[in-house]
Amino acid sequence: MNKWKKSVRSLCLGMALMMSVSWTAFAATDGATGPGQAAGGTVSGAVPSGATVTSQNAAQPTVAAQGAVLYDATHNQFLFSKNADTQYYPASITKLMTALLVAENCNLSDTVTFSQTAVSNLESGAVTLQVKAGDTFTVKDCLYGLLLKSANEVANGLAEHVSGSVSAFADKMNEKAASLGCTHTHFANPNGLNNANHFTTAHDMALIANAAFNNATVRQVASTLHYDFPATASVPTVRTLTIGHKMLNPANSQYYEGIIGGKTGYTSLAGNTLVTCAERNGVRLIAVILKSSQTHYDDTKKLLDYGFAVAGSASGTPAGTNTSVSDAANNGTSNSSKPSGNTTSTNTSSSGSQGGPGSSGAGNTAAQGDGAWQQFGNEWKYLKANGTYAANESLLIKGETYYFHADAWMARDWQMVDGSWHYYYTESGAMAKSRWIQTNGYWYYVSADGALFVNGTTPDGYRVDANGVWIQK
Repeated sequence: MNKWKKSVRSLCLGMALMMSVSWTAFAATDGATGPGQAAGGTVSGAVPSGATVTSQNAAQPTVAAQGAVLYDATHNQFLFSKNADTQYYPASITKLMTALLVAENCNLSDTVTFSQTAVSNLESGAVTLQVKAGDTFTVKDCLYGLLLKSANEVANGLAEHVSGSVSAFADKMNEKAASLGCTHTHFANPNGLNNANHFTTAHDMALIANAAFNNATVRQVASTLHYDFPATASVPTVRTLTIGHKMLNPANSQYYEGIIGGKTGYTSLAGNTLVTCAERNGVRLIAVILKSSQTHYDDTKKLLDYGFAVAGSASGTPAGTNTSVSDAANNGTSNSSKPSGNTTSTNTSSSGSQGGPGSSGAGNTAAQGDGAWQQFGNEWKYLKANGTYAANESLLIKGETYYFHADAWMARDWQMVDGSWHYYYTESGAMAKSRWIQTNGYWYYVSADGALFVNGTTPDGYRVDANGVWIQK
């Protein structure tokens, strides 16, 4: 739904801000505090929720899968657990970790050249895209092949591209898992094919999924319904890849409103595995299903229904209220010394009054200026007075600047508008101006006109480099 996002520092060095791409910039992650903001503070400007889901007496669901958890990422708590610390084979949900490491370590325009080892180190019957030794694709193409097609040789090729070998990449996976707080997980490969030394738990997988879906690149790929994979010498036609997660597709009977992204998995030893991230009313949930026998979608729906009913009240915070996700939820750290002034920490889930971005009215549609905001799940469009939706344009609405993609969805996060400079749009959709923004542990400043400030000294006296990153000395 949103355009592509790319990280400044977590992607490989050398990517310039002015690079001509159609994706949005920077992989955003939660930050507990911003410059000048006390820990536990809130971030203003969240998208107003629709009808608040409340249920004080929701019964715990009955889940058929052997292992399952439901993690409330917004409030950093587990709402449901079944054999949460029992080790199971994960199958292809492994690829969420693979995608996360690729997104954090590579330039999306990098070329991946596939070795004979990458395309042949597979068990019989493994899912592939028929990639041959010597074939080349961009990292971007490979990520779609990895998460939509679940192609195992693509996982191998990406692993070799990042670390030089599959085994070295597996070491990197295990290091990352440990840094996220995983204590019962061990990866042996980047694809999830059967291996006695390749296992995880529902609890650990929720932590991995939380980190993956906090990465804008992974989130974008894992939520895409279709992608045209390039032709090769061995397969001379473009192939349209389709997301395997049925709950993402509005045309499927399993569709579930509010899904952000997900990944399926299956092997003979793992059974059906499924990871799903969904968000409603400012509450983000992650459901993990392990060792299922064709009940993975039904189990996930039960978990999400339950979670959205109790997520707010379970923590003593009403669903949809302003909250700031702590670093503990991400098992990461933030800078102890930061510039002072207005701040925004990216990806903080919160919500304001109902009725539309910037609105004080009630309901899912609220009049704004010469048009009207219209809500679709957690997303927004703006119906102009002429009866058309705002699309591929910026609009000033009640004193705030909003940007709308070509498909008419309101933009959030970092965006490249008109092919130049980057702008940050808050959860409410309003363009951030004259403030600091934290992304992936780095601080950026946007000027009074909203443009990213680069290669100079900010109005409050801090130096930033050519990428806009605050230079800490």
